[in-house]
Amino acid sequence: MTALRVIPLGGLGEIGRNMMLYEYGEDMIAVDVGLMFPEEEMLGVDLVIPEITYVMDDPSKLKAVFLTHGHEDHIGALPFLLKEVNVPVFCTRLTRGLVEVKLREHKLHQTAQVNVVEVGQTVNVGAFGVEFFSVSHSIPDAAGLIVHTPLGPVVHTGDFKIDHTPVMDQHTDLQRLAEIGREGALLLAMDSTYVEIEGYTPSEQTVAESLDRAIADAPDRVIVTTFASLISRIQMVIDAAEKHGRRVFVTGRSMVNNVQMARDLGYLRVPAGIMMNAREMTEHPTAKTVIICTGSQGEPTSALTRMANGTHQNVTIQRDDTVILSSNPVPGNEMLVYRNIDNLYRAGAHVIYNRLAPVHVRGHASQEELKIIHRIVRPRHFIGIHGEYRHLVLHRQLAISLGMSEEDAITMTNGDVLEIDEDGARIVDQVSAEYVYVDGLGVGDVDHIVLRDRQHLASDGMVVVVVALNRQLGELLRPPEVMSHGFVGPEEEPEIIEGVQSVVMNVLGGERQHVDWTGIRETLKDDVATYLHQQTHRRPLVLPITVEV
Repeated sequence: MTALRVIPLGGLGEIGRNMMLYEYGEDMIAVDVGLMFPEEEMLGVDLVIPEITYVMDDPSKLKAVFLTHGHEDHIGALPFLLKEVNVPVFCTRLTRGLVEVKLREHKLHQTAQVNVVEVGQTVNVGAFGVEFFSVSHSIPDAAGLIVHTPLGPVVHTGDFKIDHTPVMDQHTDLQRLAEIGREGALLLAMDSTYVEIEGYTPSEQTVAESLDRAIADAPDRVIVTTFASLISRIQMVIDAAEKHGRRVFVTGRSMVNNVQMARDLGYLRVPAGIMMNAREMTEHPTAKTVIICTGSQGEPTSALTRMANGTHQNVTIQRDDTVILSSNPVPGNEMLVYRNIDNLYRAGAHVIYNRLAPVHVRGHASQEELKIIHRIVRPRHFIGIHGEYRHLVLHRQLAISLGMSEEDAITMTNGDVLEIDEDGARIVDQVSAEYVYVDGLGVGDVDHIVLRDRQHLASDGMVVVVVALNRQLGELLRPPEVMSHGFVGPEEEPEIIEGVQSVVMNVLGGERQHVDWTGIRETLKDDVATYLHQQTHRRPLVLPITVEV
């Protein structure tokens, strides 16, 4: 019998870049195509996306893409995939709205096939029937997937928690999951992000209460930042503003786009007259103003960062402003976020963030919720998804502690190929699933060597040596030119340059019967680097340039 192949291309061993392939015979589907924000050492990189080499080896196999919800780490890389292979996309209504905002930015909105699916519906594609079921998360219209295969159903939870008082009345459908458990689930692929946290994740309702209290107590203007896709959180802020007689101004491109889209689709209830444009805001009393903006992750060009730096076109932080960060830093963004908080305090603002008040709760299940899903689904096999490597290991241990055999609970990482058949489940192969860096308009043209050189330049600077040589003899035609950038200060530079010139003269002195240009450049690079390290104990990037005359 044909085996079911399960291949993660991102999201296993990291937070973000979620993309899972399910393959049976000649049919393949993808679940989520997300991005990851660059880590601090990824200098100059804008985004990190999954590598799709395996898909492009035979693109005719990919029949469709299914999206669980509209967060960037699940939909952000979709335009890059659709530029390579135009397959139908299936998702819930709000997720489609968020996807279409992205597709317009990439000029793909007229060619992409994005289809709306209601929870409870099943989409049949090739060998698969993909059923959407409702889950609670920090964004409306989040869904998990039941992937019906010839070998049995696979439960792919996506991001979820069990929230008994969700703000938009969206519960995790435990009844449907229990039905699948009774029928016999082949595989459970479950969110592992907060497997380390004991107990239960607090309800989103606690955030609504905290935001309401903070806006009620604020002495003057209130500025709230959160993820632009957190529509339910934006609704909480609008509700609190209405309750306390304040009007709302929205700023930040993605926030403005998403708020407009959510209003058009009916996911945001906005009372008449509560929204303001920039001109109205300048004339409205600050004590009756709420600003909703981007910048929860300290992004350098975001609205909140520009406010904190004093470079925003409409808003400057004033003493007695209350700034609420209704989010947690994504791993890797902590320094940027806390730098923003420091700058806000310096400007005289009151700052409220999650370490001071419950203005954000996790959208992911904690241990007791994970145990509930394990017990009602009762899968034959299990893998943890969406988490750093320790989360995946700990989730496997949790599954084993609940009675699953060690052979059936499997820890996978990106690129692993899991095969499941009547004889069991095992990792049989590895495909390439490297980081693909997006830098400006370039996709994949920056690699680890380029990043290493950028780090080198950032830490120790660069020394450029330009030498003009006789083409036949390899002799110097004039004294070498030496330039340094970011290496030493102006006081030490003349002495260092003179020393480098001496090293170059020694390397190139005398005639040669045979001119080995590659050898000359390598010797120059090594000897100059050695000299500079002896003099300064630093290792700048040495760039020898030979001009043959």
